[in-house]
Amino acid sequence: MKVLIIGGVAAGTKVAAKLKRDNYDYQVTILTKGKDISYAGCGLPYYVGNVIENKEDLIVNTPESFASLTGVEVLTEVEVTKVNPSEKSVEALDLKTNETSTYTYDKLVIATGADPIKPPLEGIGLEGVYFMRTPSDAIALREAIEAGNVKRAVVVGGGFIGLEVAENLAAQDIRVSVIDMADQVLPGFEPEIANYVEKHLAKLGIMAFTGTRLEAILGEGKVEKVKTDKRTMKADAVVLSIGIRPNTAFLADTGLEFSPNRAIIVNEQMETNVKDIYAVGDCAFVSNMLTGKPAYAPMGSTANIEGRILAQNLNGNKLSYGGALGTAVAKLPNLNVGKTGLTEDAAREAGYDVETITTVVDDKAHYYPGASLFIIKMIADKSTKKLLGLQVIGEGVVDKLVDMAVVAIALNASLEDLKDLDFAYAPPFSTAIHPFANTVNVLLNKINGEFDSITPREYLAGKADGYKLIDASIVPKIDGAPYMDLSKVHEELADYGKDEKLLLVCDKGKRSYMLQKRLRSFGYTNLLSLEGGTIFNELKK
Repeated sequence: MKVLIIGGVAAGTKVAAKLKRDNYDYQVTILTKGKDISYAGCGLPYYVGNVIENKEDLIVNTPESFASLTGVEVLTEVEVTKVNPSEKSVEALDLKTNETSTYTYDKLVIATGADPIKPPLEGIGLEGVYFMRTPSDAIALREAIEAGNVKRAVVVGGGFIGLEVAENLAAQDIRVSVIDMADQVLPGFEPEIANYVEKHLAKLGIMAFTGTRLEAILGEGKVEKVKTDKRTMKADAVVLSIGIRPNTAFLADTGLEFSPNRAIIVNEQMETNVKDIYAVGDCAFVSNMLTGKPAYAPMGSTANIEGRILAQNLNGNKLSYGGALGTAVAKLPNLNVGKTGLTEDAAREAGYDVETITTVVDDKAHYYPGASLFIIKMIADKSTKKLLGLQVIGEGVVDKLVDMAVVAIALNASLEDLKDLDFAYAPPFSTAIHPFANTVNVLLNKINGEFDSITPREYLAGKADGYKLIDASIVPKIDGAPYMDLSKVHEELADYGKDEKLLLVCDKGKRSYMLQKRLRSFGYTNLLSLEGGTIFNELKK
């Protein structure tokens, strides 16, 4: 069988390698526009910051090594310009010779990925404007830094790549600002989580200006300033990371079906609507595992999963891709962030009876050196208690909690299924009650009516207005608030009526919960505990 693959980064090389491994007699050919294949796109910000020292380490395989290892024919700097489904052929331009050739196929795999969005802005062609999609992008930016040409930088786009680039620039004493048109950094995260991250970055000198539109890049021959709809900012370098666009323009006349963002629509077997044509990776539009609705999931991890499934299907199987969950994780300065599943709003839009909890929990035994905190938001369906999503931030291994949630969601687990599992424990790694299980238990308490709380989002919206704030910390911490020491509350309180509205607040939320239980036993009825406590919330004056 003759299999032709267009594109040679993550998905394309995965399809090719698995195909040849299982059927070495197949004729498998990769056509790719770039000079490199199988490069570490997600590692580019870390090359900029010298965390990855050698540019050669960004290249997982060279065309020569990949071909030798797998038996796949790899043709680089060959741009496919047209696909002819009726003839089962493609036309391609050799960028080195400018000659056009025709390649035939039995099966065609489109794995062309996506290109960075390059808006038609004044000054976008100036020296000092960078993107962050290929190794050459990262290499050029690092060379400019090492030459001493970058003292101030503006990163346009507050997603994972943008913030990772900002971190690595700031680590080299470059003054960094981030601008984004959206209302928050970290698209796909809960607004209150994103707001916490934005404030954290500001404390470290990385200023994020959200709700800010880039209008022009100014300078005489090179970048000197950026103009936004709010202000003009000095800059020696501008890094544009405002999103990606599926690289599918050359497929316009093929009869393929596309999503609104021009990704190729595929089914669970990665088949397009045109016979013997398949699509995988950042150019494909898949589905959401929870809702079954179409979803765009441009990640190296999902690209490899899709590629492996497709290779097995081309080898005669009929495997299905269950869909993506939007799982993501990123390292930021002194803070890691991760997420999977549905957000609170997305879960409501999908028709779930949503309940959420926000906890602040130890990431390992509090007495162990290096112990820190996780801030976790967990989303579940109130009626079925099915886990729907999780977001977490902290200095520790947030990916562990995210991955636990991925498995739970994929296996359709309920909170009841998860609360008593035998998770690993030792002081250097976790707490005796695992942070994940701890959060599950608190959410179950809330669903079962054993815990009356107010979420950080509800607090900001004014749900606690009319309540008297009570400081329930271990020692008094909240200026101007009456203090209530749990260890001394053993009977009814003379200063408070049984129906008085009291908002109990402590550092993390745990002690206010314990105080709430104690006061309930004495007949107090209007008690709310603020989830996340003073660590996560900024209290109103």
